Amino acid sequence: MNLTPHLPDLRRRRIVGATLAVGAGALLSLPSARLLAQEGSLRATPAVALGPFYPDRLPAEQDADLTLIAGRPGRAAGQILYLSGRVLDTRGRPLSGARLELWQANAHGRYIHSADGDASGPLDPNFQGYASLRADAEGRYRIKTIKPAPYSGRTAHLHFNAEGGRAKLTTQMFFEGERLNERDGLYRWLSREDRRAATGRWTERTSDMEAKALAAVWDVVLNPS
Repeated sequence: MNLTPHLPDLRRRRIVGATLAVGAGALLSLPSARLLAQEGSLRATPAVALGPFYPDRLPAEQDADLTLIAGRPGRAAGQILYLSGRVLDTRGRPLSGARLELWQANAHGRYIHSADGDASGPLDPNFQGYASLRADAEGRYRIKTIKPAPYSGRTAHLHFNAEGGRAKLTTQMFFEGERLNERDGLYRWLSREDRRAATGRWTERTSDMEAKALAAVWDVVLNPS
């Protein structure tokens, strides 16, 4: 990704910087996730800012495999990532049919959003960039995507909206062991416990995954009240 601070990139930095400031303020005003999970056995996944790059035009294809687009011969650039987990309430009960939205930067650090320009890196015509899916009857989900690149001011992360029953959540998932996590403004505002709840953990590949693919697990815990 081109980090040369010419005009389009400066605009991006201002957008991201403003989002970090708003997100930090929002985190300070939110009830503690510790309070949210007091009556349950699991800590609620913390709310984290929506960010400036939720797609302003959703792609025609929105399935759980972001690496392939129907009618295109190529695969998305970058290292394949399989992310799986469950959507639960704070008592550990699966939220059957919970809805998840995922959106993310591509392997160059660019989103499918009109405000994110060429200074961030090229668009990938083979990368979907967004998914909308539902968990199964046991609250389980599985997504095939690529690991997003970090970009100016941000560590690698995934954006999520989650909805199950009466509960709704906007959050971001971070990656275990990323060296830029501690420099990320939103990550730094989270408590140690909330960081754990918002971090995907690396796990072993299964036999149906590509030889060089990454595999991570992450549960989304929603507070029902």
